[in-house]
Order: sequence, then structure tokens, then C-alpha cells
Amino acid sequence: MIAGVPARGADLRLRDRTFGPDHPVVMAVVNRTPDSFYAAARYGDDDAADEAVTRAADEGADIVDLGGVRAGRGPEVSVDDEIARVVPLVARVRARHPDLLVSVDTWRAPVARAAADEGVDLVNDTWAGHDPELVEVAAERGLGIVCSHTGGAVPRTDPFRVAYGDDLDGVVDDVVATVSAGARRAVALGIDPASVLVDPTHDFGKNTWHSLHLVRRTQTLVDLGHPVLMALSRKDFVGETLDLPADDRLEGTLAATSVAAWLGARVFRAHDVRATRRTLDMVAAIRGDRAPQRAVRGLV
Repeated sequence: MIAGVPARGADLRLRDRTFGPDHPVVMAVVNRTPDSFYAAARYGDDDAADEAVTRAADEGADIVDLGGVRAGRGPEVSVDDEIARVVPLVARVRARHPDLLVSVDTWRAPVARAAADEGVDLVNDTWAGHDPELVEVAAERGLGIVCSHTGGAVPRTDPFRVAYGDDLDGVVDDVVATVSAGARRAVALGIDPASVLVDPTHDFGKNTWHSLHLVRRTQTLVDLGHPVLMALSRKDFVGETLDLPADDRLEGTLAATSVAAWLGARVFRAHDVRATRRTLDMVAAIRGDRAPQRAVRGLV
């Protein structure tokens, strides 16, 4: 370890692959939804979603995270509708991109079970165990699980005047307690600790001050001993900090990504795969975890 560099985060293990500090993990967002908050990430039909997966793989994604329901408020999507949007896509990804890991972004156990039948590797539960059977499905099928934090918010609701005590460290304490409890349950059910990701879940049940503070306190989450997932991409806390719409939040996203990666976060959920891949690889090289791809200056 180089002096002054924060401790390395935990390795991630999914299927038969292990990712150490020399390979930061990019999780590409592919939403089979017509109403995603970021218009460029709306893949409303099969062809568009298939093209998005291929592009993500070509640009350096390690995981594709497939979602069928907008996180925020919007038209109701039934379990059957969510399965119809996501599960056939899981099957196509597995057939066409066998080396790509596949995640399903859902809080519903029946969706996770159907996705598991088609070979999904990870369940991204962004609603903090709202369906307690979800982690049981992951354990039964040998899948990874994301343990998240919403401050008690239920699926598809927006935060309103949320508070975690008298200072910003209150949100850190609440996040740590929630994701630690979720991780303990997952491990007790038999899931490999290296396949249990913890996610502070920026914006969900939080205001912008909370989300900013969770970025600067990334190392507290890293110290829990599980791989840390950061879902920062183009989120509202970035937009409010810089007063920018979703289309203009790339630079702010990459700045937050760099800080979290420096502090040991391992996995980054991203709309902009190529830019995120390059940013993470550069941070890993600065940390001393990854060698330059080419180093001839001053040597020849």
C-alpha cells in the first residue's frame, strides 16, 4: 500500500469471476422502460435494449444491470409486465454475451426468480429489502445481492424533508446500520460475503446534502468488508449541486466517481460506460492498483 492511499476495498465475486483492486467494476444501466429519468437511457423496445447491451460490452462494462420499472413515480407496472420487459432480455444477454455478468434491478421476488431461471448473476435490490423474500431467492439460486438503503422509503416514492438526526453523520450511521443488517442476513442465508454488495443508494430517501456526505464518507462503507456499489450516475444530487439537468451531469458524475473510487468503492453503476471505465482505470493507476497500459515516456 502506498503511503497516504486509503485501504483497498473488498473483492467482488460473481459467478466464476473475482474482481480485485486492479479491475474496478463498471455496471452498465440498461433500462427497458419508456420513462427513465434520463431520456438517453430509455430503451423501450427489444432492439434498442439489445443494441445498448452490445455497446456497453464493447465500451468496457463488466456487468449489465437490467431494469423494467422506473425508480421514481410513474405509471404502475405489474409483476407480469416487469417480467415481460426484463426476463427475455436476460436470456438474450446470456446467449449473446456469455462473458458479461447480468444483474436485474428489481425489488420483487417473483421477478428475481424468473430472471434466475434465465441465468442472472446478481439481484440489485434498490429498495432495501422491501420484499423480504428477494434475498431468499438470491440465496436459493446462488446469486449475488445488493443491500441498499432508503431510509424506510417504499418503492417508487420520492423523499420529502428526510432527516437523520442533528448532523450529516446521522445519515451515515443509518446507512451503515441498514446495509450491515441486510448483509448479515444475506451471509446467514449462505450468500458468499464477496457476492454481497452494499450500496448507500444516493438520492433514495435522501436530500442532496445527505448524498454528498455519503460520497465523502465512502471509506466508512468500505470498512464494512463487502464490495461497495456506487450508483451515482447523473443523479439528482449531482444535478442540484451543479444546477444542471440530467443531460449535462456527466462531469459531476465522474468527479464523484473518482472520489468514491479513490476511497475504495469497487462497483459503479453507470449510464456512460466508456467515460466511467477510463475514469476508474485512471484512478486505479494513481492509487497504484493498476499498471499503465503503455509507459515509454522517458524510457526510450
